[in-house]
Amino acid sequence: MRKLFYAAFDFLLFSNLFMALCAVAQAMVTFMLIGSPPVYTVLAILFLSTLFIYNFSILLSKPKHPESSPLKRVRWFFAQYKLMVVITIISAMLLLPLFFLVSAKSRVLLIFLSVLSVGYGMPMFSKGNQKFGLRNIPGLKLLLIGFTWALSVVLLPTFETQNIYHLTVSRTDILLLTAKRFLFITAMAIPFDIRDLFNDRKLGLKTVPVVFGEKNAYLLCQFLLAGHLVLLFLFKDHGFDNSFFALTLTIILAGWLIFRSKFEKNEYYYFFYVDGVLILQYFLMVVITHGFSV
Repeated sequence: MRKLFYAAFDFLLFSNLFMALCAVAQAMVTFMLIGSPPVYTVLAILFLSTLFIYNFSILLSKPKHPESSPLKRVRWFFAQYKLMVVITIISAMLLLPLFFLVSAKSRVLLIFLSVLSVGYGMPMFSKGNQKFGLRNIPGLKLLLIGFTWALSVVLLPTFETQNIYHLTVSRTDILLLTAKRFLFITAMAIPFDIRDLFNDRKLGLKTVPVVFGEKNAYLLCQFLLAGHLVLLFLFKDHGFDNSFFALTLTIILAGWLIFRSKFEKNEYYYFFYVDGVLILQYFLMVVITHGFSV
């Protein structure tokens, strides 16, 4: 029974299904913050697109001997290579009809994000005999992750809420939501670069830990979370009061998890606990908001 549980758990984490659920949870956070019912087309698009992009990126970066990789995720993923290819293709096929169910503004956003996401891992550029993608450009990897996630889980839900429910969300609120989510997602992404520090050095990736060192990378995480917290305090009376305590608690928890994370931590710590904060944030908002309304 225990073996079956761990097999299912590995499948959930390493097939990127859990990451896709993180994207759905973050979209639900946005719907709650702007006071809108969920748009299920948006949730489906975010789930499938996250699943596709993450799997596609891993498939593109297949090492010569994945079975010898020091990362369990890589060994697991390529041991299930055919299944992962099938899941990736199915997710792409399901995305096509959903694309035509959203507004024109959302379609433009999705095309823009698709170009960024595919360009992130695809070797689109060349320098001499070496080919590389956007993530190989010094400092760009982290910005791309935070920027793409923030636009996906904030703008897409907002655009479709405005289109379907005709709910008014000011540009100021949209900008604040996007900025706060960018700081939050970027901070949560840095520990993964710290974990992959030695491997990234071998690959020539100029990530934050590679360029500035592990200690400074941890400090940057806390600085970004502090920036998010400052924005929450400065604009807590700007229409989103009910969720203030849930968001603050999430930032504190994220800061503690990042502080506790070290290179020697196993992959479950990162893929479940650290990434899981993205899902936990939504559940905290539901519980605390419901508690306030009783």
